[in-house]
Amino acid sequence: MAGIPAPTGSGDSAEDAFETSLPDYAARNRAHWNAASARYQAEQGRQLRDSGGLAWGVWQIPEAELRILGDVAGRTTLELGCGAAQWSIGLARVGAVAIGVDLSEEQLKAAWVASREAGVTVRLVHASGEAVPLPDACVDIVFSDWGAFRFADPDLVVPEAARLLRPGGLLAFSTATPLLDLCWADDAVSPGDRLLRDYFGLGRLDFATTIEFQRTTGDWIRLFRRHGLAVESLIELRPPEGATTTYWEPEAYDWARRWPAEQIWRVRREGA
Repeated sequence: MAGIPAPTGSGDSAEDAFETSLPDYAARNRAHWNAASARYQAEQGRQLRDSGGLAWGVWQIPEAELRILGDVAGRTTLELGCGAAQWSIGLARVGAVAIGVDLSEEQLKAAWVASREAGVTVRLVHASGEAVPLPDACVDIVFSDWGAFRFADPDLVVPEAARLLRPGGLLAFSTATPLLDLCWADDAVSPGDRLLRDYFGLGRLDFATTIEFQRTTGDWIRLFRRHGLAVESLIELRPPEGATTTYWEPEAYDWARRWPAEQIWRVRREGA
């Protein structure tokens, strides 16, 4: 599997060296996704496969409706936090030169199997979205669907995405809205109708099994601008009537029909 260091035994393995180089949140998230990969793909993988990979967010709203990425035929796409690469496989099927990056070896193993079964080529790279071993200005589109832009530090992954994009290239990613994080208690199965966190305190979110990240809307915009990325649109997703998901409990659907739970940022690297 391209880009994935092979274990060389305990103690001095390539995997151990990679582990010690990671910040605490990345090591914790990597351990979580390695442990959870098989269960995640069993529980959520079918929903992702049924959409052909080309759908956004918890309720899998089709890319054909949202038109976030546009025509990808002949373009090089880079998925940061690809998991089993359902998205990248879908893009490869419609002509993209697809690259998937993930911090979890187990997720990448699932991606390798899935791409082989699909009969398409997806280049898989074992790396953090904060430090991708690819050259500057090498891709046309960087994207993520609840991937690296949720589980990596935005202060590091946004400039890394900007570095990888060619001038005029597109960055698009989905994540939770700040409102969702403000209203979802750590021990609850769905969000409520009260604000539980400070909006201006949003940043690193320590959950039971993962460490995730959020920014205020203004902070996202300032972060993009600092790294030469111009905002084109912010899409606040609303689940279609009657939508179901394997990710959240049914109560979350009612909440998300009233308030935005997910958002997609669409920004572009300046230059031509």
